[in-house]
Amino acid sequence: MKLYYYDHCPFCTRARMIVGLRGLVDVEQIPLANDDEATPIGLVGKKMVPILIKADGTAMGESLDIVRYLDEYAGGERLDDTIRPALQAWLDTVNAYSNQLLSPRSTRIGLPEFATESARAYYTAKKSAAYGDFAENLARSDELLARLHADLPALVPLISSAEHLGARPGYEDIITFPLLRNLTMVKGVAYPPEIRRYVETMSAKCRVPLFDDRAI
Repeated sequence: MKLYYYDHCPFCTRARMIVGLRGLVDVEQIPLANDDEATPIGLVGKKMVPILIKADGTAMGESLDIVRYLDEYAGGERLDDTIRPALQAWLDTVNAYSNQLLSPRSTRIGLPEFATESARAYYTAKKSAAYGDFAENLARSDELLARLHADLPALVPLISSAEHLGARPGYEDIITFPLLRNLTMVKGVAYPPEIRRYVETMSAKCRVPLFDDRAI
């Protein structure tokens, strides 16, 4: 099987997580150039990732569908499908502004999907239209970090309770770790110890590395 992905894409990280969590060595992970429209359109009819090419040669899109398929394919214990409303609310809050921190950095940290100038230009045009001018958002980093630092403490009890994230791998991890992982590309994030421990532990479990060594 093959999994096409972008390294910066949180939806792609979901699919990569289940590959790592379940030790699926027969899934080849292939980064796709960000400006390559022909490949995804040819496979699933639109420009989107992740895309899984199954053993029978058919293509599957939509991150959670891929997670569910690979979880079942692996056999054994399934992911816990509980998603607490409080956790979803926290993610909704932070996702409302996190792309203003992340998008301007994504093209500058050596990710494979942005190996060419055309790929970087393609992404910059698309995401600037959605989230604002990259230079202006970079200049607002202190303001956006202050907002993030005000929101991070609310996540601590959600990962410290009896049903905390990571105790048994579940869909809460699948939707939460990708955001926290992407935030490691932002220099100056002050993580509460419980959150930092979770991020490092989940990175090791799912074999998806963090961005600390290249943070901007």
